Amino acid sequence: MADEADRRPSPDALLESAEREVRGRLRIFLGAAPGVGKTYEMLLAGRARKAEGVDVVIGVVETHGRKETEALVQGFEIIPRVAVTYKDRALDEMDLDGILARRPALVLVDELAHTNTPGSRHPKRYLDIEELLAAGIDVYTTVNIQHVESLNDIVAQITRIRVRETVPDSIIDRADDIEVIDLTPGDLIERLKQGKVYLPRTAKSAIENYFSPGNLTALRELALRRTAQRVDEQLVRHMQEHAISGPWAAGDRVLVCIDEAARSPALVRYGRRLAERLRAPWSAITIETTRSARLSEAERDRVALSLRLAETLGAEAATLPGRNVAEEVMRYAREHNVTHIVIGRSDKGRWREWLEGSATHDLIRIAGDVSVHVVSGNEKAANEPKGSVQLGNQTEFSPTPYVSSVAITALALGCALLLRQFLDVDNIGIVFLMGVLTSALWYGLAPAIFTSIVSALAFNFFFLPPLYTLTLGSPESVVTFVFFLIVAVIASNLTARVRGQAVAARQRVRVTEDLYLFSKKLAATATLDDVLWATAFQIASMLKVRVVLLMPEQGVITVKAGYPPEDTLGQADIAAAKWAWENDRPAGRGADTLPGAKRLFLPVRTARGAIGVVGIDDDRQGPLLTPERRRLMDALTDQAALAIERVNLVEDLDNAKLAVEADRLRSALLTSISHDLKTPLASIMGAAGTLREFPKALDDPTKEDLLGTIQDEAERLNRFIANLLDMTRLESGAIEPNYGMLELNEIVGTALSRAKKILASHQVDVDLPKNLPLIRVDPVLFEQVLFNLFDNAGKYSEPNSRIRVQAFADTGAVTLQMLDEGPGIAEEDLERVFGKFTRAQKGDSVRAGTGLGLAICRGFIEAMNGTITAGNRTDRSGAVFTIRMPLPGDAERKALPA
Repeated sequence: MADEADRRPSPDALLESAEREVRGRLRIFLGAAPGVGKTYEMLLAGRARKAEGVDVVIGVVETHGRKETEALVQGFEIIPRVAVTYKDRALDEMDLDGILARRPALVLVDELAHTNTPGSRHPKRYLDIEELLAAGIDVYTTVNIQHVESLNDIVAQITRIRVRETVPDSIIDRADDIEVIDLTPGDLIERLKQGKVYLPRTAKSAIENYFSPGNLTALRELALRRTAQRVDEQLVRHMQEHAISGPWAAGDRVLVCIDEAARSPALVRYGRRLAERLRAPWSAITIETTRSARLSEAERDRVALSLRLAETLGAEAATLPGRNVAEEVMRYAREHNVTHIVIGRSDKGRWREWLEGSATHDLIRIAGDVSVHVVSGNEKAANEPKGSVQLGNQTEFSPTPYVSSVAITALALGCALLLRQFLDVDNIGIVFLMGVLTSALWYGLAPAIFTSIVSALAFNFFFLPPLYTLTLGSPESVVTFVFFLIVAVIASNLTARVRGQAVAARQRVRVTEDLYLFSKKLAATATLDDVLWATAFQIASMLKVRVVLLMPEQGVITVKAGYPPEDTLGQADIAAAKWAWENDRPAGRGADTLPGAKRLFLPVRTARGAIGVVGIDDDRQGPLLTPERRRLMDALTDQAALAIERVNLVEDLDNAKLAVEADRLRSALLTSISHDLKTPLASIMGAAGTLREFPKALDDPTKEDLLGTIQDEAERLNRFIANLLDMTRLESGAIEPNYGMLELNEIVGTALSRAKKILASHQVDVDLPKNLPLIRVDPVLFEQVLFNLFDNAGKYSEPNSRIRVQAFADTGAVTLQMLDEGPGIAEEDLERVFGKFTRAQKGDSVRAGTGLGLAICRGFIEAMNGTITAGNRTDRSGAVFTIRMPLPGDAERKALPA
């Protein structure tokens, strides 16, 4: 079964391959520096594909005035670029939508790291390319090695120039093909001198600074190494897709096998030296078997220290579950194309190797083409790294399992004696085997073997002739006794192993269930404090440690949560937490930095970097985290980091929405003020200036007309300011209606009196039944609502048109409607007209106004527990506004003044 599993392709690799099938293929022409000929080679490759009959177009190609490159462009179909306006300038960018609509088989896109003009669909060109690939279009593109994000710091150190335009490594890793365009430093400098890269003056400065031979050699090595790394990844993926059993020695890989032995740090250091000699990547693994559950705390700590040492030295560390160490190591080696395995020499005696087996010998036997380095390792427990625990007794001896095993054997003996008259001697042994299996199932291997020996002796004493002695009187008895003992030992071993696997499975299920419940708890939390307290409690309860969580606040790392809550930090802990936050690495107890701190501090990371620090400690000595505890800690902190990131993103989104809304309201307010203040003020100033400069030249009617203009415009300003004040009251929640029981006719009449000038050119029909019940409203607020509706109707209706006010009573409410004969309201604007600074627009004409009147109407009506809606008339054009006010109960009516 194991061989069949090894021959099956990797599911992850097959899934990745299936995803690539539906995407376009990406080919990157990678250069060490500008001028090596990336665009030229891309065009040559495009011409070759075009000659094969492939539909090839140019999306973007920058020739930089080079005649050879311009000549290669001839004959290609070029998708015209699109103009994007930025700061009153029209800039040309690749027409992404045009390419998608044209849908060629292959598109040539130069300069992968290009930053698009603000206002484009994507901020970076590599995102445009990802959209083309997702649409199934193949892409050829170019990029220089200094634009790769992970190499940005190295390039800056080499050239002393920081490149701002970068692309993430993921786009390089996603490429199906990478072609290195290589040119020796001497040839590139010669091209510069000939003016084939830059203008002569620019070329001279470039040669003296960026394009020095040393810089170009270093950049060239970076390009070749990055490409080799990608090719190595492609080779491993190919082997996993096709279930090819490794290794393929196209490149060396080193694997170090770690166990609980004291020599493990020596194996790690040897693996590091071997990887350096081979200039190869390396990794370190430990295999968790059923035996791992029986390791002492000291041995677990030793494994954890060895794995951490490997990570510190640059290895990829992993802990893998498995049944057989050698088989799991080889499975990992084949999947990752490992060519060298480093393992420790077996310290077991011959009889123990014969009984238990040896992982080292098994690995050598099944290694095949993989080189196995067996390291003796003479380090002792006393020479372990600082912070480790001395290995004492493996486990504390307890007599309880052995006493219970004797009792189980006695019970089996009693059953056997009862069955003696019904069964022969050969079948009696089955009763004792049941006792052995029971002991193995309950107590493990050692008590089970003890039970096997006791059962064999009891079986011999009571059932094998001569009876009641330990002497074996016949060859048949010897054979029976020996085979009974062998079967008992084998059965106890198998049962104990199954028991260990079951215990490990239960532990994993319990941990998985706890993680699942923790994720559900985090999903239900809405605030940052809830997330932090839930995280602190979960870590403390699952790892049995004390926990503090720290996050930055105004540039300083501060405690945000902890369990138990009263736990405080000393100066050493604060220093360790600050260092862990600033350097994004562990610090404190058991770490390489500030090990004198009481707690171990670990950074909490997301894809955007560290967002906080978690500190843990307990009362026991030695390292805090074994490999499985470290994995559990990582799982908990990863879930907490995602929850914290979600809360922060929601908060950022809310803040962004508030900022956008505030900016929109500010712009609308400024626009409104610029018109509704400036226009009446201009009229007032003009009329007042005329009265002052020409008092004798004006006749009385003209003076009256100018004074009327001043009064009308002043009233208009007053209404505008009143609207602003009313809206401020609404938004601050300061509206407190002063209720009274009033007649609707009276309030309508008062509002009409106020709006007399506004409605002077309109006909107003009022249809209010005399038997309308009293309504419970604030007369001032309700009158302002009616006045705003009259103002709105007069503004949007043509002169001499008719405005109608009608009301009626229905079940539990009084409904008032105001109908005009204006152009009406668009269906999509029926709700929007009640927004702040919103004005109805018809064609190219926009009526004067603040856009606050209807918003104030809705705010006042809802403050009085009513509703107001907008609609259109059905008998002719025009808008209709409907106010519905609920009728008060008897108790409310009696409590209010009439």
